[in-house]
Amino acid sequence: MERKLRRDAPVVTLFSGGLDSAYLLLWLRDNGFTDIHAVSIDLAESETSDQKAELAEALGAKLHILDCQEEFARDFVAPAISAQAVYLDLHPVSSTLSRPLIAQRATELAERLGAQAVIHTANRSQNTLRRLNGALRLLNYSGLYGSPYDLEPVDRDDKQAALAAAGVDLLKDRSVSGDSNLWCREFESGILDDPENHRVPGDLFRWSSVRAGVAPSEISIGIESGIPVAVDGRPMTLVELIAELNQRVGAYGIGRYSGLEHLDNGEKVLELREMPAAWILLRTYRHIEAACLDAELLREKQHLEQVWVREALEGRWFGDLRLALQTFMDNCALRTTGNVTWELHTGGADTRSIVAPRSLYLRDRERWEEQSIAAESSAHALFAPATV
Repeated sequence: MERKLRRDAPVVTLFSGGLDSAYLLLWLRDNGFTDIHAVSIDLAESETSDQKAELAEALGAKLHILDCQEEFARDFVAPAISAQAVYLDLHPVSSTLSRPLIAQRATELAERLGAQAVIHTANRSQNTLRRLNGALRLLNYSGLYGSPYDLEPVDRDDKQAALAAAGVDLLKDRSVSGDSNLWCREFESGILDDPENHRVPGDLFRWSSVRAGVAPSEISIGIESGIPVAVDGRPMTLVELIAELNQRVGAYGIGRYSGLEHLDNGEKVLELREMPAAWILLRTYRHIEAACLDAELLREKQHLEQVWVREALEGRWFGDLRLALQTFMDNCALRTTGNVTWELHTGGADTRSIVAPRSLYLRDRERWEEQSIAAESSAHALFAPATV
């Protein structure tokens, strides 16, 4: 990529404010690029706008921060909830959802600027590589795109040393890589590379650390036509609702996940994350759709859910099959309306009430049996031979 790009023409880089994206800005500056645009898609990540601005300025880049939280919740997280998007029953997907949105907004900015390339920082041991490249390809971006780390990876220590030598020491204490948004906080690499030894330092968890003295409590979550809309009867936007659940549910130590996820050629890498809101929302949704949808429809939906996950995870969010599957999920969601009340306790939660206005469940089995037998007897009498 370096040999093909003009040093005086605009380039767009994806910028999270972390070690990898900061080093990319340094690399571009040191290699003579003079028109660098760092685009940060605000999905409620851990790094603040001030931190990003300070880094970008120190490294000679023009920073563009685009607030996409509402769009992310509406167009990416909500479809994932309706599709029950969980990788092999191990962890809810997250970067699978954020990468296509990031690629979409970066492409739009690059086209407005007349940029010759969209550059990111994913390497071969990160699934982000195929998700970003796949999205950029399906979006028909006409410029160059990719990551210099794909063919020439750089060691974390070398990145930190190079930044420190350039007078940028804001990232010197980073021992792991992180990816955060309103839906998930994920940790990887550094001290967490090894599946056989990966104790996560407690201070990395912000949502799911058990609060001292927390007592069991109830929480009710309302869903209308497949969209979470209320907590304890209070209407909320999806962004507000997820933020509240991350705090309230996470206070009980709920929502931590670990598991292995495959790379392009079948190798597996460790995934560690905290997702309290996802934990309870996915379960709430399943309870309500179980109350509303026919059993055979649910069986087929469960099969198609993993096809949806596969297509999104492999970088085909904008592909025809994922879009067709979403139509099926959306049709099921139109009939998924109800409310679930949970009792939260340290380490878990139990349902206390499942209410759906157009439900298929029975509330009084004995009465139903009596009515069912009476109806069947009446039908038999109707067709009984007449007596002479």
